[in-house]
Amino acid sequence: MTPYSDIFDRAAGRHGGEAALEKRLAETKPLSKAKIAAIPDDRWLADMTRRIFQAGFSWKVIDSKWDGFEAAFDRFDIGRWVLAPDEDFDALAKDSRIVRNPQKIRTVRENAVLIAGLAKEHGSAGKAFGSWPADDFSGLLELLKVRGSRLGGTTAQYFLRGMGVDSYVLSAHVVAALMEAGVIDKAPTSKKAMAAVQAAFNGWMAESGRNLTQISRTLAMSTDG
Repeated sequence: MTPYSDIFDRAAGRHGGEAALEKRLAETKPLSKAKIAAIPDDRWLADMTRRIFQAGFSWKVIDSKWDGFEAAFDRFDIGRWVLAPDEDFDALAKDSRIVRNPQKIRTVRENAVLIAGLAKEHGSAGKAFGSWPADDFSGLLELLKVRGSRLGGTTAQYFLRGMGVDSYVLSAHVVAALMEAGVIDKAPTSKKAMAAVQAAFNGWMAESGRNLTQISRTLAMSTDG
């Protein structure tokens, strides 16, 4: 496996040198565990929903309509949506304030159940996400995929990154860099491949002292993809 130092040097050579790369890596910092733990449960559901609607769609359109989403979904109150009847979702499928995708609309109830479950188990969803170890980030992704709705692929990764959780995002550039580094031979979709990805990130964290987010961004900037 290619050492992180070599990947960093390659990224620096492509992006204006070491100082310039360090500046770019400093632009995106994960939140502290305490700050993550303090995020209310409804905000986790809101951002999950935002990322789900952005997947395969124009992010700008979702952003421009987001105030409408907040209003239509009652600011993503967890108790409200855990118990919501089917009729509420049928009505939302006709609501012009949001993007009227019935399948994505119905994920709100399933993901509210997920958030409620994490809160019951850990005290709050924020505490669950904040206490999750970085060296098992793939395990967190698996949890979201299995217990949530439409949280597979990069959707959960962008969700967690956006909420400030230390994370890697397996974008096309990062996958290409992982292939170049000899970690995987194709886009990782199996548990075995995801375990290999996690092991590589763990090795690079130990080597460099950097976090998942910084290593992920370095990989992305090290290749044309």
